[in-house]
Amino acid sequence: MTASEISSRPFDAVLCDLDNVIRFYDLAPLAGKERAAGLAEGTTARVAYAPEIDLPLLLGRITKEEWVDAIASALSAVSDRMPRARARELGAALADAPFRADDTVVSLLRRVRAHMPLVLVTNATLELERDLASMRLADLADHVVSSARVGTAKPGREIYEIAAERAGVPAGRCLFVDDRPENVETAAMLGMTGLCYREPADLQRMLGFLPAPG
Repeated sequence: MTASEISSRPFDAVLCDLDNVIRFYDLAPLAGKERAAGLAEGTTARVAYAPEIDLPLLLGRITKEEWVDAIASALSAVSDRMPRARARELGAALADAPFRADDTVVSLLRRVRAHMPLVLVTNATLELERDLASMRLADLADHVVSSARVGTAKPGREIYEIAAERAGVPAGRCLFVDDRPENVETAAMLGMTGLCYREPADLQRMLGFLPAPG
């Protein structure tokens, strides 16, 4: 990329979310267990992702096993007839749900990294590094900013500031990609270009100025 192309490009670094942009979970096995337990599909996730249960995990204050215990306790409260063992089975099914990386998005992000810094910015657990390695994505980004490692989570502004600092680029020269509108809103408040991700074509359009892969 020439100096003139660099000076005219819309941003100089990409800060990208992980879940529901790069990584996707298969919750079908959990849904089957919920039906068998007489629960509406999605109940376990609704309970598990309540801030009072989820945030301690995302800030690295509890382990995944402790999170599963907290989910089981909350599910038992939702359905007082549910045995504790069944509630814990549902929590474990969510915690251990299989996942995959979107190859199209990964390819786009590898293209990004060939031209500018790429930083993953994710509300994640202490197992993130192992998860990235299992998807063969340990080398995808220049830096990984995980809420569980830095002790602050999206949409709080601190994690964005850490990510921009690690990219070595002013916030106003960063593209921030996330599937959650509230997270993109914080990025915009900090002067970043925000992309509320829905499908790979969204990212492709934002990266249209990059040279085609050789």
